[in-house]
Amino acid sequence: MDNRLPTEFDVVVIGTGLPESILAAACSRSGQRVLHLDSRSYYGGNWASFSFSGLLSWLKEYQQNSDIGEESTAAWQDMIHETEEGITLRKKDETIQHTEVFCYASQDMDGNIEETDDLQKNHSWVASSTLIKPLDSACLSEEMHSLYVSSYEVPAKGTPENNGEVTAIAETLVKEEYCGYKTYKHRVSDGAKDEIKPILEDNSDPPKRNRITYSQIVEEGRRFNIDLVSKLLYSQGLLIDLLIKSNVSRYAEFKNVTRILAFREGKVEQVPCSRADVFNSKELTMVEKRMLMKFLTFCLDYEQHPDEYQAFTQCSFSEYLKTKKLTPSLQHFVLHSIAMMSESSCTTIEGLKATKNFLQCLGKFGNTPFLFPLYGQGEIPQCFCRMCAVFGGIYCLRHKVQCLVVDKESGRCKAIIDHLGQRINAKYFIVEDSYLSEETCSNVQYEQISRAVLITDQSILKTDSDQQISILIVPPVEPGACAVRVTELCSSTMTCMKDTCLVHLTCSSSKTAREDLESVVKKLFTPYAETEIDKEELAKPRLLWALYFNMRDSSGVSRSSYNGLPSNVYVCTGPDCGLGNEHAVKQAETLFKEIFPSEEFCPPPPNPEDVFFDGDDKQPESLGANTIIIAQLESSEGSKNLESSEKHLQN
Repeated sequence: MDNRLPTEFDVVVIGTGLPESILAAACSRSGQRVLHLDSRSYYGGNWASFSFSGLLSWLKEYQQNSDIGEESTAAWQDMIHETEEGITLRKKDETIQHTEVFCYASQDMDGNIEETDDLQKNHSWVASSTLIKPLDSACLSEEMHSLYVSSYEVPAKGTPENNGEVTAIAETLVKEEYCGYKTYKHRVSDGAKDEIKPILEDNSDPPKRNRITYSQIVEEGRRFNIDLVSKLLYSQGLLIDLLIKSNVSRYAEFKNVTRILAFREGKVEQVPCSRADVFNSKELTMVEKRMLMKFLTFCLDYEQHPDEYQAFTQCSFSEYLKTKKLTPSLQHFVLHSIAMMSESSCTTIEGLKATKNFLQCLGKFGNTPFLFPLYGQGEIPQCFCRMCAVFGGIYCLRHKVQCLVVDKESGRCKAIIDHLGQRINAKYFIVEDSYLSEETCSNVQYEQISRAVLITDQSILKTDSDQQISILIVPPVEPGACAVRVTELCSSTMTCMKDTCLVHLTCSSSKTAREDLESVVKKLFTPYAETEIDKEELAKPRLLWALYFNMRDSSGVSRSSYNGLPSNVYVCTGPDCGLGNEHAVKQAETLFKEIFPSEEFCPPPPNPEDVFFDGDDKQPESLGANTIIIAQLESSEGSKNLESSEKHLQN
């Protein structure tokens, strides 16, 4: 099979994260020939979503650092002319660090999982083909509900690759993750999705809960869609506007976030957001209700009343709230659950602006300002990739780029050379930050994001309905520390199995993710092994499984920080720590306007009745602004490229 691509494009995009995917769709929509590449085997980069098995495979890839070795790639130095020079790209993805996995769920000895033929055939998510022998189940202790810990560290620079040999770390990983099971490969199964009925605990102490075992989580792994980055969509935010304008929204489905929660005095409580919620709240007195409504009404048009806040522009928002004679509980609600700002770093203007944005998004799709995409955040980049493919973009996953070819005289990039040794020419190049080499990024100072992903057995605030999507901001204990954002998803979001919740924790890093977030996890959840020790802790959700990791935040890096970047090479950053997707959309639109200043950014799609194929007998007398004439493809090569791109998207 010939894997060679066409050699001439207008735009080459490297990386399939959200900003790159939006840019690729915008370029393709404007009539540019787009080639979209990613060295990974999945779409989305650090914006991706994984099944449970896929997440374990992703972790294993980082632990083994299993990339294509230099010996298996074609030499590119001989393809550089005398008037050119090459800028090498990074071979390893080093954006994820300090990954640690904890399994608290009990091990079900009778529920061994057989490896199916589908597991053996599916190689898309396999990090290593090495087979590990299953271990004796004696290594498990049912009585203690033992805690299994797997720590995955990104190998140091210069670490030799693992070519088929099992390292001690890999053996430890598999022992801890699959101890006592016949399943010993991290793979995604396309097999049958059998319903597993939860086994009720045999103790009689109320409240009774479903007993979820680790084997059930593994067997139901396809029901999980676990996001690497936790974000929500503001109902009147830039991403929603873009999805509607470009009609990309038809490729995705969304659910409204049902609750805004607050953590105060060691308890989780619901925050009234809308007017109806405020007046129906039993937590607020009548006086507090009037005070809150009066302040929120002011925030909606605070610019019209500068005398109300002008004297406090140099103060923090928390100090300003105290001058409005709000009660401590109302101050807490406004600062942490409505403005969602940090107490120390948020100025008065920033707080008022954030509060106004929150209020303006209320009521458009529900009682909260936020939407969540079904099947996870990773669906959004794929939606824009589909749009790009519809307008002729070509996609290749597992396709590495070795270097950029730069003309010495003009200083512009002319081409790329891929791992097959093929030279592909283009006018413009868009590269995700993680692909740039250490030399190019030697002056760049990166921030870090601390992330935790938890699987629990119930919601942090239980109500009559178990299908709640909640967001909670946990204030920092120490002054100057960062607040922790908690997003809890139910099974109706198609991100977790029945009778479980998927919880995401996010904050700016000061230490490792576990050190930053573990204290919040202990406040909100009880590890499975401890539920029989302290009966008071039974009110908390039980923690079944946890993952901690640090992710690089390159959103604050300016173009001038990169060394020797050609003028026609544009850099997209990875996910930022913010709740919304505004930074990614703004960046994509800004870069598109720099590259094609006269083109509209992601215009609405044409009406099918206004699309005419070149050669039709009947042509419209006058062509409207959205009328498109499409020349029929004569070459079989063009048709094959389109078919190939659609196959990639379907996969």
